[in-house]
Amino acid sequence: MLVLQPRGWKTGAGSISAACLLIHRETGMSSHTQQGHTDHRKGLLITAIGGLALTADIPLIRLADGGAWTILLLRTGSTFFATLVIWAIWRSLSRNAPQLIPGWSGLAVAICYGLTSLTFVTAVYHTSTANLVFILAFSTVFTGLLSWLFLKERPRLVTVLTMLVMILGVLIIVGGSIGTGHLFGDFMALCSAFLIALAITISRASGKDMGFTSLISFVLPLAIAVFMVSGEGLQVNAPWWIIFNGAVIMPISFFCLANGPKYISGPEVAMFYLLETVLAPVWVWLIFAETPSRDSLIGGAVIIVALVAHSAWQLHEGRKRRATLAVSHPA
Repeated sequence: MLVLQPRGWKTGAGSISAACLLIHRETGMSSHTQQGHTDHRKGLLITAIGGLALTADIPLIRLADGGAWTILLLRTGSTFFATLVIWAIWRSLSRNAPQLIPGWSGLAVAICYGLTSLTFVTAVYHTSTANLVFILAFSTVFTGLLSWLFLKERPRLVTVLTMLVMILGVLIIVGGSIGTGHLFGDFMALCSAFLIALAITISRASGKDMGFTSLISFVLPLAIAVFMVSGEGLQVNAPWWIIFNGAVIMPISFFCLANGPKYISGPEVAMFYLLETVLAPVWVWLIFAETPSRDSLIGGAVIIVALVAHSAWQLHEGRKRRATLAVSHPA
């Protein structure tokens, strides 16, 4: 029997292998693309949960209505205990549980985060919520400067301009606090922003998993708070709010925000960190009728607009680079 075949086709094992390879390649590309979209959606969901949870931190501290040292004791103590429980369960189920403090770099990061807890709670009691969260957003400027100095990551011109605009925003906020009694609280918020940036820089330089380090670091402020409270006693009217904050809100927010960069880009993660900057003053205004000052709103708006514009630019540049790579190295 005579079989006619189209011109250009090959017969035998070679043609079958080529066809199978082509099908496998196309299927693999499709699966890889689908997996990428799935991971991106997963990252957006995880980071959104973390960012939203973090917006409840300051309102819950205020709702507890207690002395600064008592609040620090209950907040750090409940977070530290919850972290140990979560880590113990993780380790019992898997041998791949991350270290609580990975080496000397982990210890340095833990000290930074521990000091941040002290300065943050102090700032809550000595400045307005709006001032605090707007100044905390300044940590991105400190991170850029520290990366430039110690990691030799020279920022681009757009990043430098963004830093200058954010410095202007902070100066507006701090300038408005002169004579209002908020200046010390603003300084504590600025210290918190610097310590967070220092912890991020050390983490990036080490390349180690610091997922639990930021939570286990609460043992430092916890020890100080225990010493201070032992002399004056517990002073809190609604302890359940701060215990809920430390045992539930803090672990959820820190865990989700720490895992977001595994699935989505840094600028996208930064956008979800801005949720606290935007929403925390709103919650405090709704619950406590605390209205931000004019200078705080102006300075905060300058900082937020600068951050959003810079993040949008980074996302645009990232898409351009990926598109260029796709054209240069087609699959």
